[in-house]
Amino acid sequence: MHKRKVCVITGTRAEYGLLYWVMKSLKNDKDVELQIIATGMHLSPEFGLTYKQIEADGFVIDKKVETLLSSDTPVGIGKSMGLGMIGFSDAYQELQPDILLVLGDRFEIFAAVSSAMVARIPVAHCHGGEATQGLIDEAIRHSITKMSHLHFTSTEQYRNRIIQMGEQPQHVYNTGALGIENINKMELLDREQFEDSIAFKLNKRSILVTFHPVTLEFSTAEVQFKALLDAISELQDCTTIFTRANADTDGRIINVMIDKYAANHPDKAVAFTSLGQLRYLSALRHVDIVVGNSSSGLIEAPSFKKPTVNIGDRQSGRIKGVSVIDCEPNYSAIKSAIENAFDTNFVRSLENSVNEYGQKNASEVILPILKSADLESLLKKKFYNIDQ
Repeated sequence: MHKRKVCVITGTRAEYGLLYWVMKSLKNDKDVELQIIATGMHLSPEFGLTYKQIEADGFVIDKKVETLLSSDTPVGIGKSMGLGMIGFSDAYQELQPDILLVLGDRFEIFAAVSSAMVARIPVAHCHGGEATQGLIDEAIRHSITKMSHLHFTSTEQYRNRIIQMGEQPQHVYNTGALGIENINKMELLDREQFEDSIAFKLNKRSILVTFHPVTLEFSTAEVQFKALLDAISELQDCTTIFTRANADTDGRIINVMIDKYAANHPDKAVAFTSLGQLRYLSALRHVDIVVGNSSSGLIEAPSFKKPTVNIGDRQSGRIKGVSVIDCEPNYSAIKSAIENAFDTNFVRSLENSVNEYGQKNASEVILPILKSADLESLLKKKFYNIDQ
C-alpha cells in the first residue's frame, strides 16, 4: 500500500517551532511518510544553521533548498525567490510528495508553493487569512492562500476571511494557533533553570524584546529601533533579553544595534540569534512584559497573561487581545506604553483573560485531515461565492 507522502517545508526557526508537533505526529503515524525540506534561514551560518536543531530533534531532512543570498536588498530577495523556485522544482521532482504542508508568509514559502502549483501538488497552508498591513507578507500570505487547497487558520475570523477570498468552506478549518500546542505540551523551565540556560540573571523586572523590520516602510528600521533602545535604557532594575531579527530587509541593521547595546550593557542586556522553543516560551513565562512587533506577542504571550507592547504597524490588522498595548514607533509613545504595561492594575486585569488564538492542540485536528483528504479532487478548485 502506498503511504501518503506529506512534505513539510520550513525556512525559519520560529516557523519550525510552530510546526514541530504536527511534524512529530506525522513522523509517528504508520500510514504516512513524512518528508522534510529545509530552506531559507535554516541553512545560513549567519542565522545559526538552525537545520541542525531539526536533526537534533530526531527528524531526517530529505532535501535542503538553498535560497538565501547574503544580501537583504529588494534585488537580493527577488533573486532568492528565483533560486527557491528552481531548487523546489528539483526537490519535488526527486521526492514526489503527495501533499505539502507550509506555514505563514515568508518569501521562500511563496517560492515553494509557486513551484508546487506548477507541479500540480496540493498544498495545505497554516495561518492564512491573517492581515499584517505593514508588510509585504500580507500580499504573499494571501497569494499562498489562493495557491493552496487546505487551510488551517488560527481564529474563526481568519477562517471567514479565507472563505471570503473564494475558498471552499469545507476545506477551511479553524485549528487555533499552532504555537499554543507548545505551551500545552512543553515542560517549561523554572526561573533558576531558565537563568542558567541563558547564563544571565534576571533583575526585579525584565522584558523580552523581538523587533523585526517593517518591510513596507523605507529606512525606518534604524530610527524605530533606536527609539526602542532609548526607552528601555532608562528603565530601573530591569533586564532585557533580545532575540535578533530575521533575514528581512534591514534585519541586519537591527542586529548590529542589538549586539552593540548588549556589549555596552552586559549586566542589563543579553542577545540571542535563537532561543529555541523551550527557552523562548520559558522566557515568556518569567519576563514581566514582551516588547517589539513580533506576532508571538499577540499569539503566545496572552496564554501567559503577560502584557505586550506592540510597536508600530507590523502587526496592524491582526486580532489583538486585551493584553496588547499598541503604540507609535517613537520614543515617548514606547516609553509610555512600557510604563502602562508594568502597571500593577493592568497586570492584575489580565488574570482572567482568554487567549483569542485558542487553547487546543492543532496537530490533533490537522493530522486526520492530511491523511484523509481526497487529493485528486482538491486540485480542481472552484471559486466559492459568499452570496451563493
